Amino acid sequence: MTFSSEADKYQYVNQMFARIAHRYDLMNRIMTVGQDQHWRKLLIEAAQLPPDGRFLDVATGTGDIAFEAFRQNHYLNHVIGADYTLPMMHVGQNRWPEYVAKRLPPNGREVRNRLSWSGADALHLPFPDNSFDAVASGFLMRNVVNVRRALAEQVRVCKPGGRVLILEIPRPPDTLFGNLFRLYFHNIVPIIGGFISGQRDAYSYLPASADVFLSPSELKAEMEAMSLREVSYRLLMMNTVALHVGVK
Repeated sequence: MTFSSEADKYQYVNQMFARIAHRYDLMNRIMTVGQDQHWRKLLIEAAQLPPDGRFLDVATGTGDIAFEAFRQNHYLNHVIGADYTLPMMHVGQNRWPEYVAKRLPPNGREVRNRLSWSGADALHLPFPDNSFDAVASGFLMRNVVNVRRALAEQVRVCKPGGRVLILEIPRPPDTLFGNLFRLYFHNIVPIIGGFISGQRDAYSYLPASADVFLSPSELKAEMEAMSLREVSYRLLMMNTVALHVGVK
């Protein structure tokens, strides 16, 4: 899928995620056979947040990464979920009280008011420099119109010594399994997504966006170009998902 301008992609992505917000979590669980929750767990573990830390989840969507941060660390000072697709965050806001009641132990339920939501553009984050102990994004970077600008913003708001983390579907490798994954992603996922969400075009866009995204090594190089140190990545689900980590 191609766009005639950055503005066209920006608008399409915003409207597309708004249309699928009500079925986004269900489709994630189905597409990944439930593994997406495990990946978010690994991301928060890799963030190495201090007990009273501040954490920013860029493109929070329905809040899964932000929720996981509190599940692992009840003493976090503040977590902000930021996204420019407001219907996605509305789903997350409605889920949060139930998540706290069901998924957190009684001594962790005071976190309810320490999660904030921000309508924010990933290319223009409305936060001061050096604000967060870790900054993360899950399945954002394929969708931005400028990867370097998005990275620069994440680095800017991260504290020195803090971590920038990216969970993403990279360009599938030209291997047997990579080709099989591409076949599944392009042919099966749009059918399932269309049936569940009624928005087949959205689930055709998602695999197309992976095809033109960076390889894991290319994204690592982009992070290093932003002066992040100790950049590494971990490949998951037979190399179809990558978790990148860099230190500011």
